[in-house]
Amino acid sequence: MSSSAVDNSGGYRFVVKYRAGASELRDTAAANRGLGAAASRAGLDRTVAKTARAAAQPAVQAALLRRMGTPGWTVVKTSRALNAQEAADFVRELKANPAVESASIDRMYQRMVDVAPSMTPTDPNYAQYQWNFFNATSGVRAPQAWDISQGEGVVVAVIDTGIVQDNPDLQNNVIPGYDMISDKRVSRRATDDRVAGGWDLGDWIETNYCTGWATSDPHPADVSSWHGSHVSGTVAQETNNGKGLAGLAYKAKVMPIRVLGSCGGFGSDISDGIVWAAGGEVPGLPLNTNPAEVINMSLGSGSPSSCPTEYQEAIDLANSKGAIVVVAAGNDNANAATYTMSSCNNVISVGATGVAGGRAYYSNYGARVDLSAPGGGGAGDGNPNGYIWQVINGADQSPEAGNWILGGMGGTSMASPHVAAAVAMVQSVVDTPLTLNQMRDLLKSTATPFPVAIPASTPIGAGILNINAALVKATEPPCDPNVEQCGPDATPLVNKVAVTGLAGSGGSEVVYSFEAEAGKVLTFMTYGGSGDVSMYVSFNAVPSASQSDAKSTRAGNSETVRFNKAQAGTYYVTLVGASSYSGVSLVARQ
Repeated sequence: MSSSAVDNSGGYRFVVKYRAGASELRDTAAANRGLGAAASRAGLDRTVAKTARAAAQPAVQAALLRRMGTPGWTVVKTSRALNAQEAADFVRELKANPAVESASIDRMYQRMVDVAPSMTPTDPNYAQYQWNFFNATSGVRAPQAWDISQGEGVVVAVIDTGIVQDNPDLQNNVIPGYDMISDKRVSRRATDDRVAGGWDLGDWIETNYCTGWATSDPHPADVSSWHGSHVSGTVAQETNNGKGLAGLAYKAKVMPIRVLGSCGGFGSDISDGIVWAAGGEVPGLPLNTNPAEVINMSLGSGSPSSCPTEYQEAIDLANSKGAIVVVAAGNDNANAATYTMSSCNNVISVGATGVAGGRAYYSNYGARVDLSAPGGGGAGDGNPNGYIWQVINGADQSPEAGNWILGGMGGTSMASPHVAAAVAMVQSVVDTPLTLNQMRDLLKSTATPFPVAIPASTPIGAGILNINAALVKATEPPCDPNVEQCGPDATPLVNKVAVTGLAGSGGSEVVYSFEAEAGKVLTFMTYGGSGDVSMYVSFNAVPSASQSDAKSTRAGNSETVRFNKAQAGTYYVTLVGASSYSGVSLVARQ
């Protein structure tokens, strides 16, 4: 299933970054003079005559709309929408200004299109609907994890459509955020002003409502998605309260950052939402007094798109303030590296699995995907079509008080909040908050191996999120060799189950272990991906490039080590990056 299609060839809003020291950074009049000059050079300062194919177009005025939270960035608005050629000419002339470092269209982005509409089951029941939490094959091991952590004390910002107020099964876990949408046609508010709260007013789209916005959206024209409420429910729906459904980090707090409305949302609003959520300064807004440690983004580009510079700088700023950004890989059955948000650096990208534990047919894939989590969207095992369920509003357009239903959805949008909740649960109980890289490594190293084979051509990360294993490892006291025998830190392999999506830099070392039976043929293999990895294997000892029982060091990633009569006990496998490598699979067979 594809994300919403987006035509970003034209526009009426643009993002411009001025160079350090430029007068335009502090002088709005100077900025406007430069913008007017760019419009003039692009030929936009005169009326376009009517033709047989097009109506007359008035001359264009360009002006600074506002300054953004990422240093140097501004939003520019033109007096009318520009067609593709006009927009290209304007961007070219903006870049010709020596004071300008970067300029581009302020593109519209959408929530991920989900693979199932909302529906109302007759008998809400955790055991029936929330397979994604407890299923032994494909669940995230929530019941065991809850004995260790429930996410208490952590704020998770959900950058999405907002949250509908007064959800009876979520409201006690919501702290107000902000509605970052700066265009009333997108927000459906009365003015263009941003407002506190982050409440979802509906994202339904009337026929032809998006015309001229450089976007088209295939969602049903008259139905709101309540997407942000569903995502937030998976993170922190109230639990053990005798109503509705459960959430994963149910003692954490979710903060709605509304950036998506009718037709989607502007990249500049999304960038500011990232900065504000993490506690950064956004001109014109009060500081966020409850900065988020975790940011979930179940949104992205509807067609191949590299990470916009303003997004990357916002993400980097959030990282610098300690926030970990978790993103949905996308629903286009395509390489996640070619879509925003997975094309951005310094994020944890999440693919989607179904009720049987395999890749959901819509999930994006590739080396950029770190791990997967339940996204649903396929029938199986008596669950209602295998979808992900949460409590949402039942209205078609504007939210209705008292109208609450169970909504079933499927997509990487549903997978990502599982991982965001896991991050919150880990940060809640560790002595020192983990960094992005530490958290990514923890989640990947403790993921459950996929119960079904994942084709090498469509890898979706290290495995399925295992919250319990992550918490156990994160809270395990360090081994003290003075009082106990310390074993190697190795990730166990399961017989005939490949660990996929492995990556490392040149010289990096990662250790795996396998419990072998005596007398049988034992084979270790790596395959797929790119780069060059070497494999070293020893019995009852961790091997290295200088010492091992056996090794395979061919160029590339096709390495094989075989023992014709294995010993009973533990074999250790060390993968060493002969150079950087990614997308590699490792399997043990006996």
